[in-house]
Amino acid sequence: MKIIDKYILKRYLVTFSVMLLMFIPIGIVIDVSEKINKMLANKVPLTAILKYYYDFTIYFANLLFPIFLFLSVIWFTSKLANNTEIIAILSSGISFTRFLRPYIIGATLVSLFSLVMGFFLVPKASQGFNDFRYNYLSNSPTVRENQDVYRQISKDEFIYVSNFNYESKIAFNFTYEKFKGDQLEYKINASRIKWNPEDSTYTLYNYSKRTIGELDDKLEKRDQMKMKMEFDLEDLTPVVYVAETMNLGELNRFIEKEKQRGSPNINTYLVVKYKKFSIPVSAFILTIIAVSVSSMKRRGGMGVNLALGIAIAFTFIFFDKIFATLAEKSSVPPLVAVWFSNVVFGILAIYLLRNAKR
Repeated sequence: MKIIDKYILKRYLVTFSVMLLMFIPIGIVIDVSEKINKMLANKVPLTAILKYYYDFTIYFANLLFPIFLFLSVIWFTSKLANNTEIIAILSSGISFTRFLRPYIIGATLVSLFSLVMGFFLVPKASQGFNDFRYNYLSNSPTVRENQDVYRQISKDEFIYVSNFNYESKIAFNFTYEKFKGDQLEYKINASRIKWNPEDSTYTLYNYSKRTIGELDDKLEKRDQMKMKMEFDLEDLTPVVYVAETMNLGELNRFIEKEKQRGSPNINTYLVVKYKKFSIPVSAFILTIIAVSVSSMKRRGGMGVNLALGIAIAFTFIFFDKIFATLAEKSSVPPLVAVWFSNVVFGILAIYLLRNAKR
């Protein structure tokens, strides 16, 4: 690695780190100012608050790291251009592609770090961040799906409850259907079902079981019936942010299980999975765009480059959020939605890079 590579790479990493250290405290101050009244009203323990802001730091940094990276590259590359350092580098015979090498090395290091954070640190931070918000700050938390819960718990087993109370572990208007092939074998109904943690059983009230026969059906009724069943209420109604709290292996297994159960939230979980890979890739795309935009000395100086960079950055965020929401709420494939911004801005990066080389 030549001196010029070390020089640019050092500026790349240092400016990015300083940008994070500058904006994260600002984010914390803004968050404290918004939530301090609720924290005091709910008498939140100091240890819980400190833990929340530790998780907030990791969550916030991961969420906005592509934008911080983009602005930091715009900033220090514009300074190089204004000091005519880039002109001197290119005039010495170094091609623009060769000039990009330390930027790509820097983007690789940052992407690898982001990938590790997304797999191991961010899931735990996300759980702490969301748990705190729903436990202490939300007036009417809707953390779980608790109305009209329908699940396929195995290949041949289906259950339904009209209402579920997670705190008391009680569900109402319970229905269980067992199939053999495409034929219904038997069906269980209960007005109420309650989980018994002491022996891992369920108590069914106003229990009835209809067994389907070839010529006639067999009907069994009881006021209440205690029995073991092969499902867990915790799994039937996962928290709305459960996918964010899992590492990649756990998330893959969870998505496969939810697919078998016919969960309506599969797209939401897939968006979380694909973002673990798309966010690091965006570091390369935004780095190339930032260098291409800011490597030319412009009339108006660094301010023009920063204004252009901020406009591009917020356009990127806009597309990213809009398409992620479309994937969760409509029929847009999650893979297309998550990677749409990277593809569009990747094409823009190639176009700007070709113009910058000229």
